[in-house]
Amino acid sequence: MGERRVCVVTGSSSGIGAATVRRYAREGWDVVVNYSREAAPAEAVAAECRALGAQALVCRADVAADADCRRLAAEVDARFGRADVLVNNAGTTKFVPARQLEGLAAEDFQRIYAVNVIGAFQMVRALLPLLQRQPGAAVVNVSSVASMMGIGSSLAYMASKGALNALTLGLARTLGPGVRVNAIAPGLVETPWLQAGLGAERYAASVEAYKARATLDAVIAPEDVADAAWWLGAGAAKTTGEVLLLDAGLRLSRG
Repeated sequence: MGERRVCVVTGSSSGIGAATVRRYAREGWDVVVNYSREAAPAEAVAAECRALGAQALVCRADVAADADCRRLAAEVDARFGRADVLVNNAGTTKFVPARQLEGLAAEDFQRIYAVNVIGAFQMVRALLPLLQRQPGAAVVNVSSVASMMGIGSSLAYMASKGALNALTLGLARTLGPGVRVNAIAPGLVETPWLQAGLGAERYAASVEAYKARATLDAVIAPEDVADAAWWLGAGAAKTTGEVLLLDAGLRLSRG
């Protein structure tokens, strides 16, 4: 088995997840690229990581399915024999304005929680034996400013990210001192996924509205989140149970 450290990133075939595996690969880590639907984008990201000198394992797994999480962990063990950092990035939503309460059903909450909360828990549970073997192991959960400000793609999404924050604190308390657990709460992140969900016109308007309110007059790039995931995973040796707000100053609000 290799001596190089290994980072597992769920939902890493595009956007924040892809930026995160590239960041770790640039730093000399081997990576696990996870996808749930289309293999081609994941393979393309893995090829980029290999070009940076990393070994890259591509794993299809739906984090909402516990059997998939356990199979992914077994594949990581067989290939690398270790996992040093888990970044729980896989997420989903339903785009429904908050005022449209009839736009959400119980099934929507259950589906969103299954990925955003239960999926993160299942991935931690499946990889924990590998993480616990490595000094300085860490989990990084990708949350959202929606969990703190009551804004976002839907009430179900906001609630799921609030639950993920609580899970982060509970796991940090439970898994210390061997495994650190933190979260990142980004603001509006420029990704094709968000643009597709909102539609081009609404997306452009959302970006401009965000920048108008944010103190730094900016939105968030996937690479910004990847940088935070790198610091919380590979550094931040004395930090656990924190939710890092990454919002370009939106909560300070200029207007």
